[in-house]
Amino acid sequence: MRIAVVGGGISGLVAAYRLRQRLGESADIVVLEQRGRVGGVLHTGQLAGEPLDLGAEAFVGRRPEVIELMGELGLDDQLVRPAGKRPLVWAGGSAHPLPGRTLMGIPSDAESLRGLVDDETLHRVASEPERPLRWEPGSDVDVQSLVAERFGRQVVERSVDPLLGGVYAGVSASIGIRAALPTLAAALDQGASSLTDAVRKAMPAPSSAPVFGGLRDGYGALLTALTEASRARLVTDLPATRLARSPRGWVVDPLGAVDAVVLATPAPVTARLLHYVAPDAAALADGIELSSSALVAMALPKDAALPDNSGILVATGEPLRAKAFTLSSRKWPHLAARDVALVRASFGRFGDEKPLTWTDDELLAAAVEDLGTVTGTTITPLAAMVQRWPGGLPQYAPGHSERIEALEAAIAPLEGLGLAGAYLHGVGVPACVATGTAAAERVAHSVGH
Repeated sequence: MRIAVVGGGISGLVAAYRLRQRLGESADIVVLEQRGRVGGVLHTGQLAGEPLDLGAEAFVGRRPEVIELMGELGLDDQLVRPAGKRPLVWAGGSAHPLPGRTLMGIPSDAESLRGLVDDETLHRVASEPERPLRWEPGSDVDVQSLVAERFGRQVVERSVDPLLGGVYAGVSASIGIRAALPTLAAALDQGASSLTDAVRKAMPAPSSAPVFGGLRDGYGALLTALTEASRARLVTDLPATRLARSPRGWVVDPLGAVDAVVLATPAPVTARLLHYVAPDAAALADGIELSSSALVAMALPKDAALPDNSGILVATGEPLRAKAFTLSSRKWPHLAARDVALVRASFGRFGDEKPLTWTDDELLAAAVEDLGTVTGTTITPLAAMVQRWPGGLPQYAPGHSERIEALEAAIAPLEGLGLAGAYLHGVGVPACVATGTAAAERVAHSVGH
């Protein structure tokens, strides 16, 4: 039995690992990856002689998938938690505490925004429950349209956009309420009297459990363990060029005939490969847009005068080129123990590909200058690395949930085909792990019969 997994990101590696568990040692599992390495947008580099993640650096710890997977792979000792410090928001030319009591930056009361927005906006937020709310149950709109109409543009630009930018490398205009904030959509569907009321009902219950987790040695430790545990044949630097059905299963060029296939590829690649075997599904996948970004990781002197916060988010419309800074040595205790202070500067939002055209030197110069602006100190990196992520994150536009439901329905009749990836049910690592597991279960069930 031969199974092809196209795409060696976290979703594909989890699929290969789960297939090995389900199908046993006799299965020939091949992972085909067009890059020279596995991991996709998870990548651990070496900065100042020690590992540092240059893509995602954390996962939502209240979802079980990653922590359970780490336990299975013997990586329990790799689990680390952040220090619990809050980020700042750079807006109006100065730094402000990130508002509390919000749902992805959407406030549950006006007082949490005091100092971040002007008095007119504060009044607008405070009086929002007095204005009639028109919401059609089951409908979907972009986050910007809803929040700007109810609370004003300053709330969008200074509270919502900075947080959504960190999750999706996008802006609120490119993200739909229903896919990105399902609990808020549910509260609106159930007849919330105002957006304020809906946010309060949609917020998670208070919990003392850490929100996020990470890996002490970076995601590379998880990728290595998955690769080894899957015992898959790994073929790198070779893209899949065609997918076709055969009387006995599938054909994946350039691999040849296989019994089943998991496509753990970005939405545009999935669309291209499905073009002939499932044209309706291909058209749906092709409609998902991607956002690009770049990251500059810097090692600074240990005593660099950085604020005692986890990071600095940048409001939309500010005259800075960076969209956010992660103060990694402040955020993570295990990184604070190192001999340098670590900072990550992020560039690029949906619709703005310009930073990816800059040279490494230009990106580093922008990171140094902007970090100096928001910290008020002279920044002198001891070492730095640049990582580009073209098409790194899918945008969950209005109607995304319905699009994915239709896409999965379109491939349902195709025995031996599974889909996995960040464009399906969430861009976070736990969601990607879940899609890899689900695709493996579908394929294993198919070939088992």
